[in-house]
Amino acid sequence: MIIYPAVDIRKGRCVRLTEGRFDRETVYFDDPAEVALKWQSMGASFLHVVDLDGALAGESRNLPVLRRILEQVDIPVQIGGGLRSLAAMEKLFALGARRLIIGSAAVEDPTLVREACRLYPGRIAVGIDAKAGRVAIAGWEKVSDVSSTELAKKMAAFGVAALIYTDISRDGRLSGVNAAATAAVARASKLPVIASGGVASLEDIKTLLTYGPSIAGCIIGKALYSGAVDLKAALALCAAGENSEEKISEEKGEGPC
Repeated sequence: MIIYPAVDIRKGRCVRLTEGRFDRETVYFDDPAEVALKWQSMGASFLHVVDLDGALAGESRNLPVLRRILEQVDIPVQIGGGLRSLAAMEKLFALGARRLIIGSAAVEDPTLVREACRLYPGRIAVGIDAKAGRVAIAGWEKVSDVSSTELAKKMAAFGVAALIYTDISRDGRLSGVNAAATAAVARASKLPVIASGGVASLEDIKTLLTYGPSIAGCIIGKALYSGAVDLKAALALCAAGENSEEKISEEKGEGPC
């Protein structure tokens, strides 16, 4: 399971929101590239970056900051927030993004997802941000009538590489990740799913690991910034879990995954 440190950007700074609310913001770093380099130096193998202003406006609002991050880090970066056109995606891929995350457009313009998957196979993920099982859009300001599992199945048919499931009610609250809902999305879609929202301690990582490869990753935000979770410890826990799985497979004669 991959640990994705989150770098959320608003007005050029690294922030965290509580329950996705823009009026409940905490600023952690003035320079998001600084913290991106910090997580890289501590062993992160992938970064999760979100342009919060872009998610609300429907187009990138922090392109210079995104460019600086991509220029300075050596590890792959996935980016989301306001990606509602192929032109916007092309620009970020040209800057060096490894994977892009489509959010609201998956509900409002599903043909865009289909075309993006055709043009960039294996490099498009869809973010499913849910409140009470319903998908939220427009920077989490609106809740649609689409269920998270319904959208997951539809996106799987389009050929997306992965899904990112966020329980908005837990995001930024350190109340514990919703592992069961994340696993339900994985079962419905048969896709790798990255868990997001509410990670509070290493116990959450342990819980996610019990679901096996269906939960392919975990995004950690506030818990890292507040010190509730140590990134190196989280990475070590995932490595130990993977080694245990390989040992069990070898004992069964299956070989490592």
